[in-house]
Amino acid sequence: MEQTSVFTAKHAAACAQDVLKEVQRVVVGKDLIILKVLLAVLARGHVLLEDMPGVGKTTLALAFSKALDLDYHRIQFTPDVMPSDVTGFSVYQRETGEMEFKQGAAFCNLLLADEINRTSPKSQSALLQVMEESAVTVDGKTYPMPMPFCVLATQNPTGSVGTQMLPESQLDRFMLRLHMGYPDLDSEVQIMSSRSSVNPLDEVHQAITRDELLIMQETAAQVYVDEAIYHYIAELAAATRKHELVRLGVSPRGSLALCAVSRAVALIRGRDYVVPDDISVIIRETFAHRMLLSNRARAENIEAEDIIGEILSSVRVPELQGKER
Repeated sequence: MEQTSVFTAKHAAACAQDVLKEVQRVVVGKDLIILKVLLAVLARGHVLLEDMPGVGKTTLALAFSKALDLDYHRIQFTPDVMPSDVTGFSVYQRETGEMEFKQGAAFCNLLLADEINRTSPKSQSALLQVMEESAVTVDGKTYPMPMPFCVLATQNPTGSVGTQMLPESQLDRFMLRLHMGYPDLDSEVQIMSSRSSVNPLDEVHQAITRDELLIMQETAAQVYVDEAIYHYIAELAAATRKHELVRLGVSPRGSLALCAVSRAVALIRGRDYVVPDDISVIIRETFAHRMLLSNRARAENIEAEDIIGEILSSVRVPELQGKER
């Protein structure tokens, strides 16, 4: 492949469709979830999947690693996991008299952090710098992650045995929070029948190379955002902070995340500019986990997604006069 700094929007959209088709071979009936995970990858973000065990989260991560040609690691966050298991550690070498760094599980392209809310806060915090800076610091030395780098974390619903709530600072590091849910009846039948003789993961082929993914990420980052769109995102975020049923609204990091993932939405749709509809289709997954609701909202069983829907209907949608640069 001839190396270029960016793809055209149509070329990037075609590559994205190739990736989606490969992952859909093995993750059945969850096309929207697959699409949203790819959006986060293109936007250089991380994903939190909140679900019960056994609904296909590990299979999803493995399928993406194969379709995107990514080095994949998985770490099970049990209570005895130490921060050094994530970041790595230094070992004294008697032969040389020097300290040698041993890489932790985070040194890969796609890290599946399984059941992240079952481990200690100390181990959870070890993931913070990795997610924010794509690097770790051990004994005063900083080690960068290989690029591209994405964390796909899972957590069991709060209240499950051995779980504890993630701190707001860590939730804010995830670009999207998604819920896979159980498959429908037909999809579950298909899952069982497809595994009767072969492992469907063996049928997943590489759709693009790692270098092509890096170019797609750069292409997404250069998608044009009009000044009116920036104002629209800022107004949506501000509305969460002023809402009477919200104790803590969306941070500026949340606004940046929505802007980045909206660029990815536009790219997958074959455009090199963002329109308001690109924002509305992904705002719930971007904003909901960043909002703390009031006691009244919880008492009335009002969800963050409900409030976001109300905000979308109340904030004026900007009118763009074509794609003007």
